[in-house]
Amino acid sequence: MADDLGHRATRHAVVIGGSLAGLLAARVLAEHAERVTVVERDRLPEGPEARAGVPQGRHLHVLIAGGQRALDELLPGFTDELTALGAPTVGAPADMIQWQNGKWFRRTTATTHHYTGPRPQLEWLVRQRVLADPRIELIEGTETVGLTGDSSRVRGVRLRERGAGADKEPRTLAADVVVDASGRSTKAADWLAGIGAEAPHEETLDTGLAYGTRVYRAAPAEDSDTDATGYYIVPNPAQVYGGVVLPLGDGHHLVTLSGLRGDEPPTEEGAFEEYAKRLPHPVISDWLTRAEPVSPVYGFRKTANIRRRYDRPGRRPAGFLAIGDALCAFNPIYGQGMAVAALSAVALRKALAEPKRTPTTRTVQRALLDASRQAWDISAGADKKMPGATGDAARPGPMDRVVGWYLGRVVERSAGNPAVGASFRATITLTAPLTSLFAPSVARAVLFGPPGETPSGPPLRRDA
Repeated sequence: MADDLGHRATRHAVVIGGSLAGLLAARVLAEHAERVTVVERDRLPEGPEARAGVPQGRHLHVLIAGGQRALDELLPGFTDELTALGAPTVGAPADMIQWQNGKWFRRTTATTHHYTGPRPQLEWLVRQRVLADPRIELIEGTETVGLTGDSSRVRGVRLRERGAGADKEPRTLAADVVVDASGRSTKAADWLAGIGAEAPHEETLDTGLAYGTRVYRAAPAEDSDTDATGYYIVPNPAQVYGGVVLPLGDGHHLVTLSGLRGDEPPTEEGAFEEYAKRLPHPVISDWLTRAEPVSPVYGFRKTANIRRRYDRPGRRPAGFLAIGDALCAFNPIYGQGMAVAALSAVALRKALAEPKRTPTTRTVQRALLDASRQAWDISAGADKKMPGATGDAARPGPMDRVVGWYLGRVVERSAGNPAVGASFRATITLTAPLTSLFAPSVARAVLFGPPGETPSGPPLRRDA
């Protein structure tokens, strides 16, 4: 970091938020600052347990391949440690019974694997690794209530303790760099206004999608008629209900059902299983009848896509950055959030280490936005087609119809054509750019090749 994010100038960096994006940002900042302080409003559990500050923490989380690569780059050996903790992996398409756009996917050899263990387990492991660095300090049970400085430069943060008996008088913590990793409900607009700066424009796209999640103990393997370890019914504009079953480990599975506003999955006992019957095939409903529920049903409603355009001109202070969901939050149903948090930290590292030019607040912020761009294009691109989608990002662009037509053919052929399916999975797991879908070999299959033969019903066994 040089100039307004300079190596010599940055003695102290503060990260607001101790979740994945904040912890990984702290890991990178410690390579440039003398010390880094992570400010977290929760009192963090000692072990891999859910906490209030991650409202979606009890719901389905998958670590897709792009996130695995990024975490291993930031924290070498991370995925091996995750495996040692018992986090299961599910190979796609080999281990999945998947229905999408009226077709069942062939269960051919897996070209990608997802980690499907509980979110608290993964976050705990990241926390253990990051906080082992003596340059990084954690302040718990403390909320950020403002910034110090002015519209030209941030100088620190104003903090207030939380909880009974805490000192409610705000105190100031000086900093050369402040990174907002406080999540989709960030108060950055108020913080910036408090020092005379401007908040970024927010792009939004909301389908009204809501989901409910419950943990089940699966029926004994010998009672099962399939070797699949996961199920996925993908919603689309013509069929708006979704369902996912994935292993958590130790015989437990997480089941998520989704629907749109006005027809949300219920959280009442028994009604959740009844709602599963709305899916276009009873395969998940049948699985539920053989499984044992071991948790309440947890609902979640905040699924809008929100992108804060810090890259656009505005009166904003040097030394203030946004990352993670505080910058770009996605509909969680696409499973991109943890991967983008890790990929953004990799982008932060590269931007700060840029050898040919001085990294400024604006250039680094643009790099962070670019790290989330593909995930945004996937999530927003799919959501703007859903009925009832609202927000300024819901308006179709001039190329949306043509690109949408082509991508529709990609998805259609992914079910039965292993080569197209592999390319499609590489893009949605963020290991290949979207442009790879237009490579000559893929384009020929998409434009001129047949869709390929697909199973007539749920493929209970892998392809021979």
